[in-house]
Amino acid sequence: MATTPDDVLKLIKDKEVKFVDLRFTDTRGKEQHVTVPVKYFAKDKFEAGHAFDGSSIAGWKGIQASDMLLMPDATSARMDPFTDEPVLNITCDVYEPMDGKPYDRDPRSIAKRAETYLKSTGLGDVSYFGPEPEFFIFDGVTWSVDMSGCFVKIKSEEAPWSSGIDYESGNMGHRAPVKGGYFPVAPIDTLGDIRNAISLALEQQGVEVEVHHHEVAAAGQNEIGTRYAPLVQRADWMQILKYTVWNVAHSYGKTATFMPKPVVGDNGSGMHVHQSVWKGGKNLFAGNGYAGLSDFAIHYIGGIIKHAKALNAITNPGTNSYKRLVPGFEAPINLAYSARNRSAACRIPYVSSPNARRVEVRFPDPTTNSYLAFAAMLMAGLDGVQNKIHPGDPIDKDMYHLPPEEAARVPHVCASLEQALDCLRDDHAFLTRGGVFSEDFLESYIALKEDELTRFRMTTHPVEFDMYYAS
Repeated sequence: MATTPDDVLKLIKDKEVKFVDLRFTDTRGKEQHVTVPVKYFAKDKFEAGHAFDGSSIAGWKGIQASDMLLMPDATSARMDPFTDEPVLNITCDVYEPMDGKPYDRDPRSIAKRAETYLKSTGLGDVSYFGPEPEFFIFDGVTWSVDMSGCFVKIKSEEAPWSSGIDYESGNMGHRAPVKGGYFPVAPIDTLGDIRNAISLALEQQGVEVEVHHHEVAAAGQNEIGTRYAPLVQRADWMQILKYTVWNVAHSYGKTATFMPKPVVGDNGSGMHVHQSVWKGGKNLFAGNGYAGLSDFAIHYIGGIIKHAKALNAITNPGTNSYKRLVPGFEAPINLAYSARNRSAACRIPYVSSPNARRVEVRFPDPTTNSYLAFAAMLMAGLDGVQNKIHPGDPIDKDMYHLPPEEAARVPHVCASLEQALDCLRDDHAFLTRGGVFSEDFLESYIALKEDELTRFRMTTHPVEFDMYYAS
């Protein structure tokens, strides 16, 4: 892997690269790109950057101040496995040309500031993150939203609802029932070859795959587990993972989505995020307390739980996110911590080595912008450590089936994007410490999400016809 600009130029020569693809991430978490023919890509790109127009990026610059710079990160260079011609992809930071500083609203720069803040506190020198994004692969999807009405239709040969379809090649009848996708072998699991292809493509791009499998939802839900890494690098890898999943699925004539709840009545897609903080090569989460945790880790959990509802605005950033986080179902809505207990929002996985001690935060979903989500969770956890916020006693019971009076004492995550945005407005001082998130960025983020919320509120839903048409 390249580590310096000279390494990148050598890679370009060795691989006979024809184009360099400069990539960055917008506020919503969507990767954007601009492509430069290799004859116009020289070492000065790493010093002077590449100019582009930032006014078309939602939530960013106005037309009157649109000039911005992409600054390539040499360590991120990797060959694109999906292009006809040899293309080198490089992840970039976004800079202001007037003062030469990172752009305040650039998510990757925010994540870098979070890493810098951690070091500045003296509490630790590296934070590790290990997300587990779930996703669906469908055979096709169609939808329409206009003045005449709206609909969505999912096509999936794996789905239980497809048992009555007479396919041209025949209906073989091997399919999982609702919530039965975890995880029978083929021919019920039809997506093993696609997951293998995704895994190999990820490895080619430097993202190490540890495991893959079908997930609980019957209609093509999957998970590919990749190795943990420091905060910014792991967010970079999430962008590579999404790009790879989408493109491999496309090459098989299928479509992939990271939507939290695309299918009604079956499991949604979450993104459990494992995290720990280290200093001097030592895992600060390892100790002699509950489940082998240190006081540092307990207080980190305290910060996550205290700020969970504000975090929801970032870790669960869409209206669809809250169709997954519904009480009474197998959703990680309970703001409590527990060892090995998957009904808690913060779980402490069983590990055989203290070096692997970590906390798994279970309420995020994969539509989040990983740069923002990882940075925000780190800031919440550090606030817990700095202020010795104790999360209370662990709950080792199945919280999905607590008696009503006991369940009422366990706080929940937000129930809607509207509530989450209100909580972020009221509770964000922990994010602005050290200038990691600015007030300006948070205001622009909330405004962007308010636009989505307004569109959702104003659109008549088919289920409303089912409930109210004959009223």
